[in-house]
Amino acid sequence: MKQKLFGRISKDNILELCFLTQGDKNDHRKEEFYRLTFDEDNRVAFNALHVLSNFDLANNEWLYSKHDELIDRVMKEEHVGKRRLMLSILLRQPFEEESLRSDFIDFCVSKITSCAQPYAIRAYCMKLAYEQMKYYPELLCELKMALDMLEQEVLSPGLASAKRQVLMKIRRKRSFS
Repeated sequence: MKQKLFGRISKDNILELCFLTQGDKNDHRKEEFYRLTFDEDNRVAFNALHVLSNFDLANNEWLYSKHDELIDRVMKEEHVGKRRLMLSILLRQPFEEESLRSDFIDFCVSKITSCAQPYAIRAYCMKLAYEQMKYYPELLCELKMALDMLEQEVLSPGLASAKRQVLMKIRRKRSFS
C-alpha cells in the first residue's frame, strides 16, 4: 500500500484505494492506511489521511475508534495539510456529551480567531467547536462571542459561509431551548 501513496495521487486513485478497504473483511487494510498516516514521509502520511477522509459513511465508522487519538494528533500536528485532513475526518464523527474534551474545545476556539491559520482549518474548527459546544448554552455563548470577533476582519467566502452556518445552528438551538 505504501508504494501507492508516494508522490501526488489523483482523486481516482484515492477512490480506488477507498474501494480496496470497503467492508469488515478489509479492516486490516484500513488499519494499514491508518498506520501509514504516521509515516515519516509527509507525502505518504498526507495521502493516507486523504484516503481515510474519503471513506464512505459505512467505512467511516471504522475510524470512530481512533477518535481520541486523532484529537491528540491534530492538536500537535504542524503540517497544515495533515491537520486539515484530520479535522475533516473528525468532523465526520459523532461528539457525545459525556466524552467531550475541554482541551479540544479550547484548541478549536483558539484556531477560529487565529488569522495565522488557513481558512479551511478555521472553518473546520468553527464547525467542530459547535458540534462539541451544542450541549451547553453557556458554551454556545462563548462560541458566538468568538464568531462575533471575526467581524473585524475580511473573511474568505468559505469562512464566511461556515460562520453563517454555525450562527444559524446556534440560533436554532437557542430557539428550541
